[in-house]
Amino acid sequence: MAEKYVLVVEDDPFYSKIYKTKLEKEKINAQLAGNGDQALDIIKKNGIPELILLDLLMPEKDGFQTVEDLKKDEKTKNIPIIILSNLSQEEDIKKVMDMGVTEYLIKANTPLQTVIDKIKSHLGM
Repeated sequence: MAEKYVLVVEDDPFYSKIYKTKLEKEKINAQLAGNGDQALDIIKKNGIPELILLDLLMPEKDGFQTVEDLKKDEKTKNIPIIILSNLSQEEDIKKVMDMGVTEYLIKANTPLQTVIDKIKSHLGM
């Protein structure tokens, strides 16, 4: 069976590396992007991921703008998006949930393994 492909969009190289390592241990191919523009380029180049793990606070194109771009494109609008951010205000959470993201996790409150388990669950693993 082909590996699942997940796009991790996170500007902190420390987090990116940890997620990539953990996902690859689970036989999930993880591509990394440091901001929304890079994420959209990677999707153009490497195809549609099965899931996107997305931070909201990033340089250049942030997570809010990235979700907006993904949702208005016919090819990418149905990709499940898990937000992983330290923004914990109700209005931020509501804003992206209303935009159609699949799940919202608060980075500081969510253990790494929980994030990995959620990804696997959304991928049907």
